[in-house]
Amino acid sequence: MMILSKDVPLKKHSNYKIGGSADYFFEFKSKEELIQALKLWKELEPTNKNIFILGKATNVLFSDEGFRGLVLKDEINFITRENEFISVGSGTLVSDLVTFFAQNSLSGLEWAGGLPGTVGGAIRGNAGAFGGETKDNLSEVESLDLGTLETKKRANLLCGFGYRQSIFKSGEGVHEVILSAKFSFTKGAGEDIRARTQEKIDYRIDRHPLDIPNIGSTFKNIPLDLVPEKVREEFKDKIKTDPFPVLPVAKLLVSCGLKGKSIGGARISEKHPNFIVNFNNAKAEDVKALIALAKKEIKDKFNISLEEEIMFA
Repeated sequence: MMILSKDVPLKKHSNYKIGGSADYFFEFKSKEELIQALKLWKELEPTNKNIFILGKATNVLFSDEGFRGLVLKDEINFITRENEFISVGSGTLVSDLVTFFAQNSLSGLEWAGGLPGTVGGAIRGNAGAFGGETKDNLSEVESLDLGTLETKKRANLLCGFGYRQSIFKSGEGVHEVILSAKFSFTKGAGEDIRARTQEKIDYRIDRHPLDIPNIGSTFKNIPLDLVPEKVREEFKDKIKTDPFPVLPVAKLLVSCGLKGKSIGGARISEKHPNFIVNFNNAKAEDVKALIALAKKEIKDKFNISLEEEIMFA
């Protein structure tokens, strides 16, 4: 008999080690288990529609008060090769998929070396780095509608991908759970692919505060067309391609003197200022206070409105 766990501390499932308890919690390993859990939830709480789909919580800030609803943790984990495509479960770690590509001399995901989180999360937010994005090699996405429990399949062009964006994040697919996906690839020289992948992993280890609880980049980098001309000129040597010209938020945070700024147990990282780390039993409110401070300082000094890359739950 299926049982939904009650009062589960979310900090135990968070890369941030922050968050209160979820009223109900369930880990699903297949579409069938997910559907069963949703049906049971509807019986238990017929009027409560608060459902949160959780991957590895590498970009989610849970509230100190917890989640008044059902948290469903995605554990659909598989990687299979089907002719010219690689099929992968949404709960599969991106790092495992990248390793599979590298070990099988398949090119296309070198840019994702060291990228945290699950494939489902990467698709939802169109995760990217080093000029690459999840959408680049993505062929098809399979999802489940939380309301109708119907399965849908969409080709890449129907997923509404944009900068850290998809229809699963804000659009017609926002009430759907990503189940699996198909990625394309090109054959390459295994040694070269592994070297390029490792280069990205080493870059992250060297420049990101991976030894302290964090949930990655707090803010989206700023597309150049949203940067005032005066600011663009001031930071012209800091502009990078990701995958189009952007101004890194970290440079603006440093300019505002916010690197190393702390509130409670949270701190704007000195190693990479676009990371807010939990260095001393931080509360979600500590992190939110730093986010508010950063947004105000950047707006006041540069007339730029920052947009969070992390999620709140």
